[in-house]
Amino acid sequence: MKHILPLILALCLFTNCSKDEASSKDYTYYYPTDEAAITNENIPGSTEAFDPKGIAISKEKLYVINGNVLEIFDALTLAHIKTIKEYTKGSTTIPLTSLTSVSVDNGRIYVGSTESRLFVFDETTNAGISTVGNGQWWQTFVHVFGVVAKDGLVFVKEKEKNIKVLDATQITETSDWNLKPIAKLNTLNGFTEVYSMDVSDGNLVVAGRDAKSYLYYNIANIKANAATSLTTPIEPQKVQFVDIKPIAISFSKDWAVTSENVGSTSYLKLYSKSEFNKMNYNTVLSVSDILGQNPFGTIVATAQLDDRIFLSDNTNKKIRVIKLNKSTIAEQNN
Repeated sequence: MKHILPLILALCLFTNCSKDEASSKDYTYYYPTDEAAITNENIPGSTEAFDPKGIAISKEKLYVINGNVLEIFDALTLAHIKTIKEYTKGSTTIPLTSLTSVSVDNGRIYVGSTESRLFVFDETTNAGISTVGNGQWWQTFVHVFGVVAKDGLVFVKEKEKNIKVLDATQITETSDWNLKPIAKLNTLNGFTEVYSMDVSDGNLVVAGRDAKSYLYYNIANIKANAATSLTTPIEPQKVQFVDIKPIAISFSKDWAVTSENVGSTSYLKLYSKSEFNKMNYNTVLSVSDILGQNPFGTIVATAQLDDRIFLSDNTNKKIRVIKLNKSTIAEQNN
């Protein structure tokens, strides 16, 4: 034990890991270690450069936006399962191009494209259910730079400052491509960047990279003011940062798993989920590399499964798989 204590303290020094505050004199620290990485070498037959963007996890499967295709991996073994290159429904086939984002909810896979389309697939069969938008930017969507589906709603980030909200029941196998949103939201700033969003504790939370803040939209308020928001989009609640640019956000059971840029440095940051939902930003973990090595590039999406954190590192063209380690140190009084 006497050899372990200095090791853990050294790890915390290098990784900026933090302790859980408690009334006892036991201190719990979290620190990351590299476990694996996914690149184009993990995709059989792949000849194109790996271009990871949005990611999502559902039923122990990892979904990765990779340029013009959607890759599916086993989230436990990291084995490649499938590449989806096109949307197919009956006699209709649409090649997937310029993809940005993916979300999985209630048996459906939602895939966003800057070609002004939202593709909806069946999670089990991967068959096409519907498309929203027809590829013309002046129609349903002015491109799609982010999507998240949760609790019966689908949030679609467009170009500039717009998020359109759809009711998932609007999207069926026979629904029209030109669906009208039930509500609109204002992200305050933005242009053509890929955006990350998730839902927690009754709020849509957007990593407001251009607004330099996390943007909170109360879902009950969205529903109550849906009609008027079509004319005047709903603005968020936020705490303004000065130098921090939130890039990615996802929620697991206990954590808000985020990436943030400060200047040219990219950080993986973990916050207590309950505190983050109250806009209290005290990090449990804040690291820009792993033990002083392998610095992160721009992390455009995050996800967590058990003690594994998945990072879509677009700069370094890989999905980094990080293990979240936990250690408890008992303070000794002499």
